[in-house]
Amino acid sequence: MKEDFKLILNQFLVLVKIQDDDESTARLESALYSAGRPLSIEELIRASGTESRTKTLNLIEKLMNKAKTTFKAIEIVSLPDGSYVFQLKPEYSSSIGRRYASKPILPKSTQKTLSYIAYEQPISSKQLVEVRGTGVYSHLKELGQLDFIEHQNVGRLKVYSTTEKFKKYFGVQGDADTLRQKLFKKVRTRNSAKIIRPTYNIS
Repeated sequence: MKEDFKLILNQFLVLVKIQDDDESTARLESALYSAGRPLSIEELIRASGTESRTKTLNLIEKLMNKAKTTFKAIEIVSLPDGSYVFQLKPEYSSSIGRRYASKPILPKSTQKTLSYIAYEQPISSKQLVEVRGTGVYSHLKELGQLDFIEHQNVGRLKVYSTTEKFKKYFGVQGDADTLRQKLFKKVRTRNSAKIIRPTYNIS
């Protein structure tokens, strides 16, 4: 009786476990496309239904190669923390992608906090509160969960800076000084575009 029960249970588990590579691949594609954020390997294993880390990684590798040969502006990227994201390539996300994006990954206020950290890093939580207000704490929590920022404890203060994942996700190259120069140039260009030059009527 007990052996019969084990046999039935094993057969049931085999039916539940997804073995078909095409189906598993389709589930991975759906998860990466709909998430709108990086997914950890654990999340992708659950999404694929394979219950196998090795098999899921192999399927992801095939998906990444497929994306390279199929798409011109879209890619699947492996991030430094081991997660994966389905995204526009950096050269398109800053122009075409942002123009038509329906929902940004971060609220505008959190984006401003992230930009400020990137520009001023390393920067303490006290300085951030002075500039961005007490709402910055929720921004820091959200940015930390996305692994866009990291901090070190210096006495009672937390000192924040951006991560390698931030650079990879937003297509940023170079060190903190290079990033600061790029942000300054972008802000200066944007402000210059807003200047309305006076016109003179010469009679």
